[in-house]
Amino acid sequence: MEAAIADLHDPKLLSSLIDLELQDPQRANVFGINHDNAESVILRRLELLKTVCSDFVQCCYTLNLLPLPLPSLWRAWLPLALQIADWRSQQNCPLIVGFLGGQGTGKTTLTQVLTLVLSHLNYQAISMSLDDLYLPYCDRLTIQQDDPRLARRGPPGTHDVQLGQQVLQQFRRQQFPVAIPQFDKSAWNGSGDRTDPILVPQADIVLFEGWFVGAQPIPKMLFETAPAPIVTEYDRQFARDMNERLRDYLPLWQLLDRLIVLYVSDYELSKRWRKQAEHKMIAKGNAGMIDSVIDDFVEYFCKALHPALFIHPLIRDANRANIVLEIDRNHQPGAIYAPPKTE
Repeated sequence: MEAAIADLHDPKLLSSLIDLELQDPQRANVFGINHDNAESVILRRLELLKTVCSDFVQCCYTLNLLPLPLPSLWRAWLPLALQIADWRSQQNCPLIVGFLGGQGTGKTTLTQVLTLVLSHLNYQAISMSLDDLYLPYCDRLTIQQDDPRLARRGPPGTHDVQLGQQVLQQFRRQQFPVAIPQFDKSAWNGSGDRTDPILVPQADIVLFEGWFVGAQPIPKMLFETAPAPIVTEYDRQFARDMNERLRDYLPLWQLLDRLIVLYVSDYELSKRWRKQAEHKMIAKGNAGMIDSVIDDFVEYFCKALHPALFIHPLIRDANRANIVLEIDRNHQPGAIYAPPKTE
């Protein structure tokens, strides 16, 4: 990338970059790259790289993304930002893009980098998290009394869906300023509670991320053969009930213009990544979860909405998702493709 920035019009460099893009037909198809336009697409991305480089380096230091993830920037984040900008140019109101990804997939990092890159494309983007729609502490206490299985925040039923609809509709109707809800996870000894919202005076694009954003209810019979850790009848009933609660979120998902899925083939990777993060915190003298607690934590969410049951249908149907970004075992962006079209 350093060479590219130094000489954007080196014929050999340009030719090699074009060849790399066309070697992956699925990825090229997502971003509309073909033999006729490949040169102009690569030149546009190179110019954008040059423009964002300085701010990107500062962003990486802030997010502790070291060494600098330049391959991720070039192969995934820049083209995704350009695609989102193109989507926005096709409509007259703010664009709302959903990002679905399990624990450790890098949803927050991705949306922050995209916000930065989009600013260099003259679009004001803001990020919004499903986590910030959690019900207030007192309301969740009531829910827990009614259903002890919801002792942890996160599964369907622990969010204020109507508030989310209200906020996204305000963006869609351009009723600025918009108050984006905020949730303090440290309040009440880690149980969390609402805090003051952030007022957004203007926005062209909303990046709405969450661990089950866009997920759809599935047929009940699938829970009879559900994968681990859904192993007992108690687990299966919990999964069925969470599947039913997911219906309450459908009006919120209907406000999404596009959906991007961050896909991990093995949920065990979420455990590994969470353990790595906690080990780093402990090594620095901070509080952190031990491995057994992490296992229980990750499995709880898989019992609620297992990725194999709820994410697989999305990545197989172009009517439900627009782009799939695979996250590999090294925690880096991998294959990028569009779900196949179905009848």
